[in-house]
Amino acid sequence: MKRGQFSSRLAFILAASGSAVGLGNIWGFPSKAAENGGGAFLLMYLFLAFLLAYPALMAELTLGRHGRSNMVSTLDSITSGLVQKRLGQLTGIMGVITATMILCFYSIIAGWMMAHTLASITQTLKMEKIAEWLVTFSLWRNICFSTAFISLTLLVISAGVEKGIEIWSKRLMPCLLLLLLGLIVYVLLQPGAEEGLKIFLVPDFTQLADPQLILSALGQAFFSLSLGVGTMLIYGSYIRSDENLPVAGALVTVSDTGVAVLAGMLIIPALFAAQHLGADIYTETGRLISGPDLIFHALPALFEGMGEAGALVAIAFFTLMSIAALTSSISMLEVPVSWAIETQKISRLKASIAVGVFSILISGIISYKFTSIFELVVVATTEWAQPILSLMLCLFCGWLMHRNHLLDELKQGVPDLESGLFWRIWPTYVKIFCPLLIVIILVQSFLPFS
Repeated sequence: MKRGQFSSRLAFILAASGSAVGLGNIWGFPSKAAENGGGAFLLMYLFLAFLLAYPALMAELTLGRHGRSNMVSTLDSITSGLVQKRLGQLTGIMGVITATMILCFYSIIAGWMMAHTLASITQTLKMEKIAEWLVTFSLWRNICFSTAFISLTLLVISAGVEKGIEIWSKRLMPCLLLLLLGLIVYVLLQPGAEEGLKIFLVPDFTQLADPQLILSALGQAFFSLSLGVGTMLIYGSYIRSDENLPVAGALVTVSDTGVAVLAGMLIIPALFAAQHLGADIYTETGRLISGPDLIFHALPALFEGMGEAGALVAIAFFTLMSIAALTSSISMLEVPVSWAIETQKISRLKASIAVGVFSILISGIISYKFTSIFELVVVATTEWAQPILSLMLCLFCGWLMHRNHLLDELKQGVPDLESGLFWRIWPTYVKIFCPLLIVIILVQSFLPFS
């Protein structure tokens, strides 16, 4: 069966950036920044994104292009000996499971965004009862919209790499950026927004030693760059052999962190603009609100206070959130779908439907037991599984993939790579420093926070 391939560097950058630029940036990053001191979190996030996430991203892209297969088969192919092969298979399977579980909880949040988009539209049409149902948290609303969202993702994935992932990435990413920039300009012109911008951009350096802030920033860097679950490994397997991987990886990292900063410049100033209109933006402990309360309570208060223009801003905002969710979910679904296609020898359509139905069922269970398992699934996958899996991928790339094979793979797109700065630093860095730093931060998370 012929594998798909991105037609150009731009196609890959848009697809990979779309994977990275999701709710993890537009919602997750500003929420965690609000929880963890604004500017201090931003500084730590940017530091970890380039210190750890970029080298780890390069490990995934290199493994992916070398293996030209799904995560399980790729890790199996670079190992020798029974123990190494079993470890590679186990790591790959855990990546597939983690990607699927992230998609399952992610679809619930994305469903909220879709519901609020429709609610904003129905409110402008004076359909108040429908709008009220759309914005009210309920089991059936969550199930309906998470199902709709996964089905939408399934339609894109079932069309393949060139006709599905690539085409829709080229359509959705420009729309996302235009909406984001337009909303930033509008919100920054609102009274009170300047104070929020200052909190977001000016760090309190005393907070940088907070272990919780460091762990949260690490989890955010890995989650927003889609690391550790095989999405970038799979996208790497679709990259042309003559592509310059270090440059492509750097562009994805820059675009991801850039959108995260832009999202912060939208969300946190919007919080203070909402406060100016009378909304309560602080918790009982004195911290800025975050998570669902931020998106679904504080910001709607801002939109309502804007008068007639607020309805259009609300539609634009929740459309932005829905698009961001879709660009990421496409890559998540591709991880188990590629595994099913290549190991079970079934068509892409059948694999997409099978994985999609399974994801809908798991998402429904999470919705049914929302209060008891939702947060558990989020923390287990994004703060633990992703960094641990990324640690394993760094070890596979640095220790188990032969150095000459690593060099030959990268030289396909950069013939003079061996004489450059990247090759002098990155192999040792991904072999020793990346795993060591990830382990230190993860171990530190077990220690009691002061």
